[in-house]
Amino acid sequence: MLHIINKSPFEKNTLDTCLRLAQPGHALLLIEDGIYAATQGSAAQERMTQACANLSVFVLQPDLDARGMSAKLMPGVNLVDYGGFVDLVEKYDTSHSWL
Repeated sequence: MLHIINKSPFEKNTLDTCLRLAQPGHALLLIEDGIYAATQGSAAQERMTQACANLSVFVLQPDLDARGMSAKLMPGVNLVDYGGFVDLVEKYDTSHSWL
């Protein structure tokens, strides 16, 4: 399953809920303000480091760049462009957008 988060972890608790329900082998894609979860020094960094051990974690690079956070991407997180986003949706049988 591909989990897609677009809300900041500082605005909503969707990231915590997603991480609690995600299973090993699933993937997590952070888009829009969700990218803040994958930045070094954020309050979500420890949770995201743990998530990287069990999940494939991706960030949409154009959203990371648009927010000026490219230099703060934490280790273990993979960058994808829009084509990579489409590839992830095709790769996983189901996807869930967390609102």
